[in-house]
Amino acid sequence: MKYFKKIIGDRIYLSPKSVFDDDIERYTKWMNDFEVTDYIGGSSKVVTLTGERTWLEDMAKNRKDISLEIVTLDEDKLIGTISLDGFNMIDRSAVLGIFIGDSDYRSHGYGTEAIKLMLEYGFKYLNLHSIRLDVLDVNERAHKCYLKCGFKDTGRDRERVFLNGKYYDMLHMDILENEFAGDYIRNKNVR
Repeated sequence: MKYFKKIIGDRIYLSPKSVFDDDIERYTKWMNDFEVTDYIGGSSKVVTLTGERTWLEDMAKNRKDISLEIVTLDEDKLIGTISLDGFNMIDRSAVLGIFIGDSDYRSHGYGTEAIKLMLEYGFKYLNLHSIRLDVLDVNERAHKCYLKCGFKDTGRDRERVFLNGKYYDMLHMDILENEFAGDYIRNKNVR
């Protein structure tokens, strides 16, 4: 088995970061695709196989952040990644990051499911109080997804990001533990 079912949902599971050659190639392809990188702030970078291998190996070794693969349950297919990082244990907060790299799986609810799984894990297992994120205002699909998952708009930095010859606003969002409701993790022992 290539991936490990750390957190299981209805159609996907979240697995610890892998460093298999075909996954490194897949990530390198995604990280050089404007459809992915325009929304995560990476379009100005040129990513090589060697660079991506190093980055993925560093992420796999990182014990401070939680970076997981998003994998389909039916095919064991890697479709994206999700993470919690920037932990502040005094404030009990962290930052969520996600992207669905495989275009066939965008706009079909896989990102929403992954976020809900990660929110439950963050609030009910890591004892976080708040989880926040930033999203470009032009990324309407992601903004709607975050709102559906319970995030609230908390602020805006006007014309903060330069992308494709224009400036875009950066939206700030968060969700508090008492605003999260749901039971999405299917492989819990304790209910």
